[in-house]
Amino acid sequence: MDQLIAVLKKIEKQNYRAYQQIKGQYDFGDYTFFIDYVQADPYASASRVRAFRPWSLTGLDWLKDKSEVYQMAARDFIARQFAEFAKQDNLISIALSGQTVLDSTAVLFTEEGIELRFRANLPAEGRSVLGKKTINLLTFHLPKFIRRATIERELDKAALLKHCEVVEDQNALREQLAERNLIAFVGNGSVLPRLAGNCDFPMKEAVPFTAPESLEITLETPNQGPIKGMGVPKGITLIVGGGFHGKSTLLNAIERSIYDHIPGDGRERIVTNRDAMKIRAEDGRSVQHLSLSNYINHLPMGKDTRDFSTQDASGSTSQAAWLQESIEAGVHALLIDEDTSATNFMIRDERMQALVSKGEEPITPLVDRIGQLRDDMEISTIIVMGGSGDYLDVADTVIQMHDYQPVNVTEKARKVVEMHPTQRTNECESPLETFLPRSFNRVVLHSILADGKFRVSAKGKESLRFGKEFTDLTALEQLESSSEINAIGWLWFQMAQNSGWSTNPAKEFSQMLNDQWHNNMPKQGDLAKPRVLDVMAALNRLRKGQFNVAK
Repeated sequence: MDQLIAVLKKIEKQNYRAYQQIKGQYDFGDYTFFIDYVQADPYASASRVRAFRPWSLTGLDWLKDKSEVYQMAARDFIARQFAEFAKQDNLISIALSGQTVLDSTAVLFTEEGIELRFRANLPAEGRSVLGKKTINLLTFHLPKFIRRATIERELDKAALLKHCEVVEDQNALREQLAERNLIAFVGNGSVLPRLAGNCDFPMKEAVPFTAPESLEITLETPNQGPIKGMGVPKGITLIVGGGFHGKSTLLNAIERSIYDHIPGDGRERIVTNRDAMKIRAEDGRSVQHLSLSNYINHLPMGKDTRDFSTQDASGSTSQAAWLQESIEAGVHALLIDEDTSATNFMIRDERMQALVSKGEEPITPLVDRIGQLRDDMEISTIIVMGGSGDYLDVADTVIQMHDYQPVNVTEKARKVVEMHPTQRTNECESPLETFLPRSFNRVVLHSILADGKFRVSAKGKESLRFGKEFTDLTALEQLESSSEINAIGWLWFQMAQNSGWSTNPAKEFSQMLNDQWHNNMPKQGDLAKPRVLDVMAALNRLRKGQFNVAK
């Protein structure tokens, strides 16, 4: 610490770049402080710093005996506590993940102790160093935040235990989905609506969720005991109902519950299979050497849909592409809201079939393929549907939302089908085909990086900068944090270190995302473990990427 103070005194009032001299490692007695990256000027991204404290000084070494899920929750809690302690000083920040609990690098547990990774904005006057103010920040205020966040007696232990147990219970609920033949589970008492479109807090005075008796099941948890709620079975599930009754709200809660939620969020008893993917229409995106022949055929001018590419996909093409790309990446369930879907990809009714013959329509709508996805590939689907009754013919379960409460209307839907048989014709011209994964050219990634001086960074939750390229990720609604996007960029970085073509990029990313995934990442605190589905979805949107159809 004395060495750091001496350097800061020496560079007082010098040009801001003099701060580069403080990069290094410093002994603060009960913890070690690392300054890994020093910002180039006052307006650049804040400096990256770390603090490591041995277990013996924390009173938290009992956490080492807990499960990985419990430890992940404890790390999340410590990060939130550090942020709470440091909020009095806006020069210090740590990456958080809102209402969700992610496997983040903001706090890490090692065999030796606890490591905090965060940012510090080094003080300046214009472009001059404020060494004395920095001494006050790094050697007086910051040590208090570090020590309070990493010692048991300074933490609210009851809140810590509850935080960890709630997350552990969600993991236990999710682990029971497969054995109970479920895609999702929505616990009774859950609060689904959010406070606002730009606020993820639970809506006050919202109607708590209650499962319909015919779909109610009981799952066990290690801490809260048995929990009752609605099981969403594998297969094809429709969520129907009038406008403003909560259809999309239910789907949104399900799609967001691939993650665990913090106590008080309202969704702590909702869990979804982690390999469930929300897909939608996405006009203008790129598609690269992808087979869309299951959904699109005989295009004008004989364009081949078994090896299809475009830099400006239509709504239907983009949604079909996303579906096929998700299958390639290992999806187990598809989540679809008709409000964000391409109508002609979802359905063609009997009148439109009569007006425009199949020979003049290249699209095979999802309604005619969805049963094959279930039967041939064991891919389930949950669809919010308010405008087309033709999906009732293929649905296994139909849930009607009424006043934000679910009603099982499956039997009623079957009677409707009997009384009002469809007049449309199934437009499948061939069985559902399966395809080998496309290969991906790693060399292109390296070239993009080199051209952009090896820059990798998230721009909020909407974009990833990789080299000079910016990839639009706005449509990936299930991404919770820019930390996931940062990690996606660094996974691409790892792939770029190898030469030639990757014959199965999804498998390659899966191997990178093992239990020790962060060991191959930069020592940064704003990384969070993404799903392979999201890594691949992002890669498919890299316009300069190069895929190739498997031969």
